[in-house]
Formats: sequence, structure tokens, C-alpha cells
Amino acid sequence: MTDRLRIALAQLNPTVGDIKGNLEKAIEARREAELAGADLVVFPELFIAGYPPEDLVLRPAFQRRAREAVIQLAEQTADGGPAVLIGAPWKEEDKLYNAVLYLDKGEVQAHRYKVRLPNYGVFDEPRVFDEGPLPGPIDIRGVRVGVPVCEDIWYPDVVECLEETGAEMLLVPNGSPYDFDKFDARMQLAVRRIQESGLPMAYLNQIGGQDELVFDGGSFVLNADLSLAVQMRAWEQEILVTDWTREPHGWVCAKGECAEVPEGDEAIYLATVRGLRDYVKKNHFPGVVLGLSGGIDSALVAALAVDALGAENVHCVMLPYRYTSSESLEDAEACAKALGVRYDIVPIEEPVVGFTNALEKMFENTQSDTTEENIQSRSRGLILMAISNKFGSMLLTTGNKSEVSAGYATLYGDMNGGFNPIKDLYKSRVFKLAAWRNEHMPKGVLGPEGEVIPERIITKPPSAELRPDQKDEDSLPPYEVLDDILECLVEHEMPVHDIVARGHDRALVHRVENLVFVSEYKRRQAAPGVKLSSRNFGRDRRYPITNGFRDVD
Repeated sequence: MTDRLRIALAQLNPTVGDIKGNLEKAIEARREAELAGADLVVFPELFIAGYPPEDLVLRPAFQRRAREAVIQLAEQTADGGPAVLIGAPWKEEDKLYNAVLYLDKGEVQAHRYKVRLPNYGVFDEPRVFDEGPLPGPIDIRGVRVGVPVCEDIWYPDVVECLEETGAEMLLVPNGSPYDFDKFDARMQLAVRRIQESGLPMAYLNQIGGQDELVFDGGSFVLNADLSLAVQMRAWEQEILVTDWTREPHGWVCAKGECAEVPEGDEAIYLATVRGLRDYVKKNHFPGVVLGLSGGIDSALVAALAVDALGAENVHCVMLPYRYTSSESLEDAEACAKALGVRYDIVPIEEPVVGFTNALEKMFENTQSDTTEENIQSRSRGLILMAISNKFGSMLLTTGNKSEVSAGYATLYGDMNGGFNPIKDLYKSRVFKLAAWRNEHMPKGVLGPEGEVIPERIITKPPSAELRPDQKDEDSLPPYEVLDDILECLVEHEMPVHDIVARGHDRALVHRVENLVFVSEYKRRQAAPGVKLSSRNFGRDRRYPITNGFRDVD
């Protein structure tokens, strides 16, 4: 038995599938923890594999290599340094578990398996993992430690079992993605489990982007009296050593660093930057290219890209046509100059005229409509993809959630691209974030201070500029109205009559609902983007394309 324990919390950024790289990170983190005199170093959920591994974890070769990496790390603990708690997929007989392994004295000393496998929203763990049995604590250097895994603390039974079988503290490895209100939800959850069990808790979360998910870190330690002992930084990799002492009433973590956790627009902005940065870097793109139209969406995406990757890795291209206003040309150039990016102008008059001429005979005796407008958008998409192919930079697409919801975007045109940073941001939020960024210099970004998005871009009426004097509100209701209806439909699945009760016109609500449904085929072909809300388009919301339902009341 010991009365003191020094625990290092490794809030790190793994890459799914990079078993070798994740192992190297774990070895380096353990080395750092040893220099700090730690007895134990703890890693987030499934750290060796990266989280979430999805169907990749079903490959026998992947399972074998993950196991070999755990054994290799275990062998390192023969040196008498810190013990290790690390997550990995672990197969026993014919069952595959989401496991936490305790490594010490050169061996795997114990394993605990995740009991509660989430099967909602972006999660479908029962598809790939087997449910573990209710666990008891692990004896870690004379301390009985409960190790519930992520979802295991969202219900009372796992922690109750650990408390009843003698656990003295809880160390919780997590892969908990960010959304707008997630940090408060985690803290309230931890408080409930501590109140029920009387046990202190260290909540360790990973950081980093993984496809559409982004993890914010924000790990913390709460003592049994619910006092906050440690609050780690959000959006940053960090290894923090915590000091624990056995007191007459139980284990207590000494007061340590308590960082301020970003909220509101700052948190959303940092989440988007992190998601974009990791998607580009983990997929080994040398940089990004995007069309800079002089409008708010592309301007915000350009600012996010510079903040994520640095100006030298961002290429902006203006693609004007006869309907492009002089203001848009001026605003795009001013935005590019403020951000310090490479900026080129590639007119699309010739390709649009070429396509129009090629179709002239077939389109004879028809009226000009959105077909001709879409030729402009698709010409731009073709040129941007050619630039991406030639120079290797990934093309960013710039459609906001309002447009993505209502189908106000051209398939194979402005929807072209490999990633969409603002896919989960309604237009109203895009305006807010642009104004916020002009007034703030977020921590950890690579872009310049001051106004990076010219004020006129924020204040002028939005327009696709595909015909003379076009405005978005010619085709869509005002964004403050549209976005409220969309949030009711998409995030909250509200019935039409409840949305009407909020003050919206019934015919308009039906029209918007229909736009959402009939645009599903476009969203299935759209680029992934950072998940920021409680319900993004992607794994969160899986609607059929062929769908005859309408909420007619």
C-alpha cells in the first residue's frame, strides 16, 4: 500500500491506423512522465489504434499489430519507470474488445473492457466490438483504481460496480468528440458519478481531428468533494502530472493547473481550425486551394485555412464571370492581401461560352434557367480541381450548413472539394464567426492579427452572382428565418406544427422541409466537414435518399 501516487495524464493527438506513430508517441510521453517522477501515465481511449477506428479494427492484421505494439510498450516498463494505462483493441478467443491495458514490470498485468458500447449519433461501436463484463478495480502500485472507459460513465452501473468492489479512485480514458455544449455535459456527468460513488475522478480526453470528428481535450480532475483540482487546456496536446495523496476520507488530488476552457464562438472557431489542420496534415496534403469569391463563406474558409495551416500553404483563386461585381473583385483581393496568401485570377468566360456553344443546338427553343447558372459553377469547379490535381493541394469547398441543408449548391460545381470546414455552420453563425475573428486573435492559430475579412464582405447582401442583380433571398427566405427552421428540422426533428408555433409560416416550413429531403442525394456526394453541432450531416444523420415521407398536418 502507498499513500502517494503521481499520475501523468497524456492528452495527446493519435492518428487512426498509425499504430507505429501512436506507439512512438506513447513511448515519448512515458519518457517525459518518467522525468517528472510519475508512477503511472494514462492515455486516452483506444490510443494505440486511434479513435474511432471504425471497420478498420475488424482486420486481423490490424488487431495483431495493435496487440504487438501494446506488448512492445509493456516490455519498456521493465525499466522500473512509470506503469502505463493505454487503450487498444484486444481480442480474446472469438471476441474483440475496446480495452484498456495496464502495463508494468515488463508485462500486460491486467485488462479491462468497455461495457457500454455507444450506438447513436456518430457512434456504432456494437458493430465492431463486443461488450465487456462489469469490471472490478485494477491494483496499480498498491492503489485500487477503477477504469471505466468513456461511455461507461454515462450510466451509473459500471461506476457503481467499481465502487462496490473496492475502487479508491476513477481514471476515465475517453474519445469524446466536441460539439457546442459537450464540455458542460461532461462535467455534469462526472459530478453525478462522483456524488453517487464518493470517488474522485480523472477524466482524460484526446484531442485532434479524425475525418469529420474533432476532439477538444479539456481533461480534468474532480475530487470527491467536487472541487476542481486540475483543468487541462482545450485544443492543445499536453502531458500533465497530478499528485495524489491518501487522506483519512480517501484519495485527494492536489490543486494544480486550472486552464480557462474556451466557450462560444472561440471554441467553435478553434474546433474548426483543429479539424481542418488535422485533416490536411494527417492525410499528407502539402496545402489547400479554394475559390475566393468575395463572399462571406469563402472568406471565412480562407481565414480558417490560414489559421490552421499558415498563409504559405493556402492558395486562393478568384474565378470571375460577366456577373461578378467589381465589389466582389475588390473584396476578394483585399481579403487575400489581409491574409497574406497567394492569389490568382482565372476568368471563366471562355469555358462557360465553350460549354454553352457546345449545347446550343440541343438547348434550342428553351429558356435560360439554372442550367446555365450551373455551367458557371461547374466551370469553376473544374478549374479548381485541375489546380488541385496539378499542384497536389487539396481543394476546400465552402458551402455553409444552410446551403447544404436546402440544396442551394451545385453538384460537381461549388460542391467540388475534399473537405468543407464550415459544413456544420449555419449562415448566421458564419457571419458571427467572421466578425468574431476580426476582433480576436485565437490562441495557437497561424494567421495574422487584426481584420482578416474586409468589413464589406460581412455587411453586403449574400449573392451567388450567377445572374444579374442576384441575391440569396431571391431563392431562400432570410437566413435568420431559414436557419431557425433548419435547426428545428435537422438538430431537433421537430414536427411542423411545433415549428409553426414558433411564429413561422406553415407553407414556408413545408417548403424548407421538402428542400431538406430532396437534397439528400447531394449531401451523400458532398465532402466531409468538421462536426460542430449535436447533429451534423454525415454519420449523425442517416436519412434515405429515396423518401416519400412529408410531415403534412
